[in-house]
Amino acid sequence: MIARALDSISNIEFKHYDLTKGQYLYLVRICENPGIIMEKLIDLIKVDRATAARAIKKLEKKGFIEKKFDEHNKKNKKLYPTGSGNNIYPFIIRENEYSNNIALKNFSEKETELLTDLLQRMRKNIDNDWKYVKKGNKRSY
Repeated sequence: MIARALDSISNIEFKHYDLTKGQYLYLVRICENPGIIMEKLIDLIKVDRATAARAIKKLEKKGFIEKKFDEHNKKNKKLYPTGSGNNIYPFIIRENEYSNNIALKNFSEKETELLTDLLQRMRKNIDNDWKYVKKGNKRSY
């Protein structure tokens, strides 16, 4: 519920930049990792290939990112932010920091550190299952 609410707010606030349906997350990761390939981006965001391909195509069409062939591996296309993408990046980061501050309002520094540690541990647990299932495996439950 927390993630969906914050994502919903972001989608509304980024609408005037023509960023919708979580596209801002792709743009942030590409700005933070210029030259990233799609497979690595998929692993960072935890989405399927088709979803990532659609988002990347839209960001490219809107002029926020560009693809360049990898000199060493022509199969790979590296993703880079354009000037427009780099210009929007600071606004997205400020919105994220603001949302985090609102979410953590009335938390002590110690509580915030504990929450961060617990969430990072949960992310690692989920990451293992995500990779396992993405390889075509079935979980036993």
